[in-house]
Amino acid sequence: MNDIDFYIEGIQQLPAIVEKNPKNQEKLAEAFMEFMQLCHLYESAIEVVKTYLGILDSEFNMKFQRNPIHNIESRLKSAESIMNKLQKKGLAITPDNARKNLLDIAGIRVTCSFISDIYVLAEMLTHRDDFVVIKQKDYIKHPKPSGYRSYHLIINVPVYLAAQKKYAPVEIQIRTLAMDFWASIEHQLKYKPSTAITPEISEELRICAEQIAETDMQMQKIYSEINNLG
Repeated sequence: MNDIDFYIEGIQQLPAIVEKNPKNQEKLAEAFMEFMQLCHLYESAIEVVKTYLGILDSEFNMKFQRNPIHNIESRLKSAESIMNKLQKKGLAITPDNARKNLLDIAGIRVTCSFISDIYVLAEMLTHRDDFVVIKQKDYIKHPKPSGYRSYHLIINVPVYLAAQKKYAPVEIQIRTLAMDFWASIEHQLKYKPSTAITPEISEELRICAEQIAETDMQMQKIYSEINNLG
């Protein structure tokens, strides 16, 4: 299914927004176009951040002969998900309300080899003068009770359109490969419909997170020793 079909389906699945009858075809078309424009804005913001990260990665490789970024993944919430979230918040379901009230429409996940790489990338992102930091949370130094570790940023990103400049927030998660491994497995276990996560299992997962964090620190120490950084 392509983006256009996906957005049409998302809108048509919410009859409370646009009733499916001939009299409201114009309203349907307007709603469709508005959400397509919203989609384009957030997709563009994602591309701006990914391009900048790619530039940083290649510059780092040129200077230090290695790449700090192992992988970059991005995601964009569907129109249906955006509308449902606005509905749950009791807000009018409009693209303008989505832009003003939802900060997780666009997301990027960056995985790195070492913890030090995370902080280098975070510093570069937060010090770029045309990026506006909305939120910043260090779950590496201050892990969640579950054991989850990652560095989270929400940045307002400028997108230069044909007629004007607009900003769109992008949620960025930066973590090591080890942190990503734990988070991916924990997510699969936690959200498996037939699985009941008991306090005992939660504690086992937290202990695994601690062990993985220790391995991360050890790998960082080895890297520092090899490169005479520590």
